[in-house]
Amino acid sequence: MKVLIVNTADISGGAARAAFRLHRALLGECVDSQMLVQHKNTDLPSVVGPTSRLQKIRAIASAVVDTLFLSRYPQRSKSLFSPAKAPSGTAVDRINALDPDIVHLHWVNGGMLRIEDISRIQAPVVWSLHDMWAFTGGCHYDEGCGRYGNSCGQCPLLGSSKPVDLSRQVLHRKVKALDSKSQLTVVGLSQWLAESASESALFRDRKVVNLPNLIDTSRFTPFDQTMGRELLGLPEEKKLVLFGAMGATSDPRKGFRELSKALEQIEGDHVELVVFGSSGPADSQEFPQKTHYLGQLHDDATLRALYSAVDVVVVPSRQENLSNAIMESLACGTPVVAFNIGGNPDMVEHQLSGYLAQDGDIGDFARGINWVLNHREAQKLSLHSVQTVQDRFDSKEVARKYINLYTEILNQ
Repeated sequence: MKVLIVNTADISGGAARAAFRLHRALLGECVDSQMLVQHKNTDLPSVVGPTSRLQKIRAIASAVVDTLFLSRYPQRSKSLFSPAKAPSGTAVDRINALDPDIVHLHWVNGGMLRIEDISRIQAPVVWSLHDMWAFTGGCHYDEGCGRYGNSCGQCPLLGSSKPVDLSRQVLHRKVKALDSKSQLTVVGLSQWLAESASESALFRDRKVVNLPNLIDTSRFTPFDQTMGRELLGLPEEKKLVLFGAMGATSDPRKGFRELSKALEQIEGDHVELVVFGSSGPADSQEFPQKTHYLGQLHDDATLRALYSAVDVVVVPSRQENLSNAIMESLACGTPVVAFNIGGNPDMVEHQLSGYLAQDGDIGDFARGINWVLNHREAQKLSLHSVQTVQDRFDSKEVARKYINLYTEILNQ
């Protein structure tokens, strides 16, 4: 079986890391897997990136040109919106030239593929949804609008009041392009996203399955907390709350405002905040607690030490698919506090491996943080967190489920 995984990047970004983990797990199961990307950062020969200067320039140009279609909407939200109209160069030709048995698409925005390209892929396609974009009129998260169930238009993220706007045009392009692609299986990585896809105008008559991301539980395991704090220069005697701030201040979906308000309700100078994915602010303190900014972290070993060094990880997103941060944290034995939305309940068991606050309830989110920090049986929470990931998301077991899906498709 020859599988080609397609993603915009190999390890840069959450979807990229998830797709790359699947690629490595398939190789570990003796599957002939390759990965085609637009931006390559690894040196693995099984990852195929741009092979010429022209291809690299086209990749950058496609991403820039795609954003120009949004210039007609000056009142648009800061949330990500991808029209996927810009020419994508030779990507689909390269896919077909590699002649795979299965093409497994992941996050293909940023100029990687045009919508129309997908119908030109000759092999059967599996499409893992890392957000809502595949079945919306261009938004990656609809922020509760729900118009993807009909025909989009009057898009609140575009600040549009017109029934026929860019969002409706994009959705109609998707309907037309995918109508001729009969061999398409949609994978919702969380139960929430699988259900949302099944209810969408685009995929309600398609096969939609729920299979999660995976994680190598031999790489992400509990690490000595004291040693982790020493390695990262964090205080030994404080209760530490960890927040991943990648894009948090620019994307309201990430829940930065909700977290800031919740932290105002956490009293005592024994609690401090740790932030990764962002450097410290230039002028002012963003949070009431003393805050340690660690900047961008990329390697699994450092992330493992970080998750293990803190007492709780907070994920305040208002819409979320299947967060890598939650899965990685639980694998390292650190409980998570998050809102009871999206894919969070797939991973966090309320008051067993963390705390699921009522959607949008800042007071309940703060109670969740306090509940974890003051829990009398912290070791019990930690053990349950690790067991949850090993049972549901271990790379070997989940990879075999994907192999079974590929086999089923090919047998049909």
